[in-house]
Amino acid sequence: MNNDIFRDPVQDLRPTVWIGKQGCTETIVEEIAQQLEKKKVIKVKWLHNTEVDPEDLAKKAGAELAGVRGRTMILVKKGKK
Repeated sequence: MNNDIFRDPVQDLRPTVWIGKQGCTETIVEEIAQQLEKKKVIKVKWLHNTEVDPEDLAKKAGAELAGVRGRTMILVKKGKK
């Protein structure tokens, strides 16, 4: 049986934004917004010692929060799903 049929395509998406010790800076928000213009869907990861509010970050970047698993979130350009 082919398990690829059941595989979520988002799992294959590689993180393109990493949030480090400094947290959600304005630069990070701008980078997310720029990437969403090009890619429509991005994956964002953050360090274990960094506090991130995924809903707040999505709002600041003008994106929709598609999902969060652990310290990884999927953001989608508003209007696209």
